[in-house]
Order: sequence, then C-alpha cells, then structure tokens
Amino acid sequence: MQFDSIVNAKLSKETDRPLMKKEMYPVSERLQAYLHQYGRDIKLPVAYRDLLNYRHTVALRDKKGKLTHWETAVYDLKEMEFLKEGLIKTYAALKTEGNFSFIKHLDVERIDFCEFGNSVPFRIRIINRINDNYDHYYIKAADASRIYGLELEHLLSPNRITFLHHKNTLVEEHIPGIPGDVFLDDYLNEPETNKIRIAKEFVKFNERCFARLLGDMRSYNFVIDITPDIEDYQYRIRAIDFDQQCYEGRKNLYLPQFYKENFEYVDLVLKTLSREVIEQYQIEEQTAMAHRAFASRKQLMELLNIMSKDELSENYKIKLLREELNTHFKTNYFSKCNSMGALVKRQLKYVLQKHLEQLKR
Repeated sequence: MQFDSIVNAKLSKETDRPLMKKEMYPVSERLQAYLHQYGRDIKLPVAYRDLLNYRHTVALRDKKGKLTHWETAVYDLKEMEFLKEGLIKTYAALKTEGNFSFIKHLDVERIDFCEFGNSVPFRIRIINRINDNYDHYYIKAADASRIYGLELEHLLSPNRITFLHHKNTLVEEHIPGIPGDVFLDDYLNEPETNKIRIAKEFVKFNERCFARLLGDMRSYNFVIDITPDIEDYQYRIRAIDFDQQCYEGRKNLYLPQFYKENFEYVDLVLKTLSREVIEQYQIEEQTAMAHRAFASRKQLMELLNIMSKDELSENYKIKLLREELNTHFKTNYFSKCNSMGALVKRQLKYVLQKHLEQLKR
C-alpha cells in the first residue's frame, strides 16, 4: 500500500468518526480458557463493580490547571479501607505475580474515574511511602474486543503488555509515554526533536495497526516513548486504547494516517520521507511482525482461531470491511470471512505471507 494513496480526512473532508459508541462484547468461554492457559486469567482481590460504590467525584486538573477527562472518585472511610487492601494486592498480582512481601509500604493515593472511554476505566495511583514514588494501573469493565487487542499487541508489536482478567474485570498496567496530541503541541517543534525519526515511526505504527486491524488510533489514543540514543533520540509510538480492535466496517478507520487528529504526523511523513523510503520502512515493519508471528505462531494461531468464532462486531460491518479489503487489495481473498476474527486472520496472512515464507526456508 502506498502511504500517499490514503488521503487524510482533514483534506478529503470525509468523516472519520464512528456512527455510534462501540458496544461491549462479553468474554467467551473459549477466550477465558485461553487467558487461563497463558496466565492472564486469575482470581482478583477487587472486582470492577466494587469501584462503582463511590459517593461523588471531583473534577481532576492537570499540572497546568487544565480540566482533564478524569474525575477523582471519593468513597466513605469504610469503603475506602476495604478497597485499599484489595487494590494494593491487585497491584502486587500485576507486578510481582502476587508476591505480597513488599506491600506494607505501599498505599493508594488516588482513584480516578473516566466516563469518556468505552471501557469506563478507573485509574489507580499507587504510592511508595518510603520514597514517595508513584505508579498507575487501570481497572476496567472486561470487553472481548479490548482483550483481543491487548493480546495481539503483546504478540505482534515490539511492546510487551501485562494485563489480568477475571470474570467482568480487566486490570492493565500503565503504558508510559507522551500522549500523541500533547507531543504535537509541546515537543514536535523543539530543536532536539528528530522529525525524520518521528516520521519513520509513524509509518511503522500505521503499518502495524492496519496489518492487525486496530482502529481509532487518533493522536490521543497513542503515546510516544522517547529513548536517548547515541548522539540523538529514538522514538516509538505505542497504542494505549484497544477498544476498537476489528470493530468498524470502514477500512480507513484502521489507518492512523486517515484521522484528522493525526494530520500533522502525516504531513511530516510526506514532507520528510520519499516514497521509496516510506516503502522501505513499511517492509521493515512487515518483516519484524513476521518474525514475531513466527516466534509465537502456536499461541497466535490459538488466539486467532478462537477470535474467528467470537462475535466482535455487527454483521453489516463485517460485510462492509470484507468488501473494502477485497477492493483495497484487488482480490477476493476475504470473501469467505464471516467474522471480524476471520478477517484479522486473513489480513495478517495476506500482509505477512511472503515474509513468513522466507522465514520457513
């Protein structure tokens, strides 16, 4: 796919918004068995529903005093005492596989709540009383789409993901980085920012999302991780929102380059990278994904086979995406797919097939 063949919605004036808020899909018995087999499904000290018993919320502002989408949840004393113990043990389960030997110096500093996200998450702020260092993690209503998105990110991206699930509760680690929209405002035009490397990473991120059909990657749904390197910096774009894993019917909604919020990243790519260099970076990312897929082929195939049987979207969206992918690739390869999981499986095979064949030789 030529990068410049997809016109950003800011220029094309197309809508880049879904028609309605995404539905939540339950975790099937098949998926739950998979999660248990690979250590993701364990009994948790706190359930998502326990956190809903707050008395009221207070609007949360950032360091600059600007209102955020988050609110701090306030509980009565008895409820908070119950929650603290369970939340600290949940943090230990997430970070140290349930080793409770260090938790006596940990405390819950704050519980934040966000109605903006599909998964209506709670963000837990854990503080170390010895040195005042803090960390965050999230507790969310379990959604099969998001779990598939997290697991595919873990298996196919350069990033490892830690999360736990039990019944209707999903616990996720915090993914550190500068939000993509904040990076555009505060960092992109700083003298030390290497714009060519940012452009390169956006091309690779675009390729990863499309290959596994991860949608809604607007600038506020990914972060940029900056690592000092020899004489410069390396950048990695990391998805932080996985609710729109293979849900929408329009092909362009799986391409970060299509969203209006990402126009400045797209403009940067087209201004700093030639078509030949863009294609090189696309092939590099496809090759890297093929290596990851080959290394985890047994687990990945188990996941995709289960995913193919689960309901993850509406039937008309499956038909629409099937048609759009056939048109995009000029093929009938996707015509027999009757589920979103089947489309993801075929999409990965179609994009990575020639690289996988090289690895098998």
